This record gives sequence, C-alpha cells and structure tokens, in this order.
Amino acid sequence: SFSMTAKRKSQRNAKRKMATKIPVTVLTGFLGSGKTTLLNRILNDATHGMKFAVIENEFGEIGVDDKILPETVDEEIIEVMNGCICCTVRGDLVEALKRLHKRVDKFDGVIIETTGLADPAPVVQTFFVDETISEMYTLDSVITVVDAKEILDRLAEEKPEGVENEAVEQVCFADKVLLNKTDLVDEAKLTEIEAELKKLNPTTPIVRCQHAKVSPKELLNIQAFELKRVLDFDPEFLDEDQEHQHDDRVSSVSCRIKGNVNQMMLSRWIDRLIQEDGANLYRYKGILAIKGVEEKFIFQGVGMIFNGNISEMKWNIPESERENIFVFIGKNLDHEWLKNCFKACLVTGKLRFKVGDKVQANTGEFVDGKIKALWDDGNAYRIELQDDEKTNVYAPIDVDTYVRARK
Repeated sequence: SFSMTAKRKSQRNAKRKMATKIPVTVLTGFLGSGKTTLLNRILNDATHGMKFAVIENEFGEIGVDDKILPETVDEEIIEVMNGCICCTVRGDLVEALKRLHKRVDKFDGVIIETTGLADPAPVVQTFFVDETISEMYTLDSVITVVDAKEILDRLAEEKPEGVENEAVEQVCFADKVLLNKTDLVDEAKLTEIEAELKKLNPTTPIVRCQHAKVSPKELLNIQAFELKRVLDFDPEFLDEDQEHQHDDRVSSVSCRIKGNVNQMMLSRWIDRLIQEDGANLYRYKGILAIKGVEEKFIFQGVGMIFNGNISEMKWNIPESERENIFVFIGKNLDHEWLKNCFKACLVTGKLRFKVGDKVQANTGEFVDGKIKALWDDGNAYRIELQDDEKTNVYAPIDVDTYVRARK
C-alpha cells in the first residue's frame, strides 16, 4: 500500500506541476520600435488579470527601460540582467529563470524583453533545450515589434560576412509581428512592408498599430508552439513561385505538394537535414499526409529542435487528394533542393536504381558502392561500400545528394 500512496502522491504533484507551468512571452524589436511602450501597456492593463515578472535584457549596468517602468509594478520581481542574451550564451537566462521560479507564487507569466540587437534564436531555444526550464516554463510566443518608418531599411541593410541581420532574424522568429507607427507612412508603404515581411515569414499574422496599442488578449496565451497551432495558418499566403532559388541570406521556402509521404523516409530525411543543416534553420512547420494514415502529421521546429507527431485531426478527403504543406525559414536555403528532397519522400513506388547497380554514396564524400537493398528500414537504399570492411550505409531518399550513378 505504501508504494500506491507514494505513486498517488507523485501523480498529484505531477498534476500540480503541470498546472503551474508559467507562460513566457518574448518581446523583440529594435530600440525605438515601441517595445517598451508595449511592455508598459501590458503591465498596466487591468483586463488580463495577470501579474508578470519581467526579465530585461539591455546593455549597460541596469536595464535602460527600468526607469520607465511604472511605479505600480511590484519592484521585487523585475529581474535585470547585464549583457546581451546572444553573447552571454544561454547560461544567464537559465539562471535568471530558475531564480525567478522560486518566487513563482508572485506572478502568472514572464515577459522577456530582449535588446534591440539580440538574435532571438538562443532565447527561444532555451525553452526547449534546458530540461529544468522546460518543466518550469512554457514558451507562449515571440512577439516582434517593427517600426513602419524604419523596417524596410533595416531589412535591406547589408551586413559584413558572417554577421546576421538582426531585424531579419526577429521577423523570422516572430509568431506575431506588430507593425507599429503606421501613422507615419502611407497605405502603399504599409502594403509594401507587409509583402516584405510575408516573404521572410509567410505564416505569421501582422497586426497594424499606433503607439503600440494592441489588446493584451492578442498577445498573451497564444500557445504558438503547440502543434495544433500549425493548423491555423492560411496556406493561401504561401508564395511558392519565389524567384530566388538559392539564397545565401535569409529566406523562406513554402511548398504545397499533392501526394502521400513514406513516414519512415520522411523522418530519416528530416533527421539528417536537421543534423547537417539545423544551424541554418530558424523555424519550420508543416502539415503532412502520410501513406496509410488517416490523421494529419503536424510538425514544427526551431533550429535543431524538431517536434512532430500524428495529430487527432483526420483528413476528410480521399488519399489521392491530400496535400502536404510546409514552410522552412532559414539562411542558405536551397529552395529547389528542399522541394526535391521532399518530393522524393512521396510514395511513388519508383526508384532510380535496382539491387546490384554500381553507384556512389555520399558519406561526407562520394564513395563507390553497390546497391544491396531497396526500401530498407524506411530508407530508399542500403548500399555496400567497396572498402575492406564492405561497410553498409543508407541513402534516406532517392536524390543525387545522397546517392548518384557512378561517373
């Protein structure tokens, strides 16, 4: 009976733990975009009934915006961190969040305001990478505030090689973009800005505003990282005929393809893609049709962190009419290659090579080998290399990047 009691107790604690996961909103945007105004609006708003802990992240001894924070805010829970999140690695943020959690009874949510120069990626990844943090907190959304007058110049700014354009990254990571100061430009300009933002991040809603006046309801409890939210975006936004094929800057690749994918091949390919290219992927999401499965497969990811599974949402159309939709946002993306790889995961039944064919397999470099098996453990090919050990390697899908005919 003791173990039963203990078990019940731990279940009860687990339930309580679940209930107290604190939602975190990340606010990004350049200095002067209206971030602080927005933060103050949220803190002073009486309608949401929430109390927030604020993690400030500005350069200098003390958060610049500290002085502007209204007196009414409970001073005790304003944490100030020095330095900029992207340089001081994630350590500081993790420590600040752990310290805050000890006073968890004093607030219902956390807002992290990043400096204008911060790359949001490390902040976002903290909530997925660090296990302690992901048990205490849940990342609710990334809100990016942009200044209608400045944003196009910021996005177009040429940076030296190896230096990221932070404005671009902030737009790419946004779950919602607040297009602020709309009174300073005309309608034609606003339409142009929205088109540019959509090129970078086709799935994010854009809210026009002045003086950062936006109802907190639109900003809090969005649950942007829940898989079911992926179903919310409107595929009509996806621009599949973008001119540039390979972009060494940041871009988004959107794709809608009819057909059904081989689940094993898809997961093998995505594993390899994330392993090799994860550092270049900012955000990605999609809704896929899997051969032989009634429900939609939904995925989304940040950098190296992929989250996906078969949902409860059924396809209510015949298998032959199903459509896959995916969006990848990142840098150095080869649009054609990504689309071709994805197409190679579709179940067509035709492979280019047969058992016994002499090929070259990519193991970091191309090495001679011959095809030993087709459709092996979800991979398109198993290939035996012509080395002393007769090493066997896999080609996850049937494209030249992984296996090609001998020259």
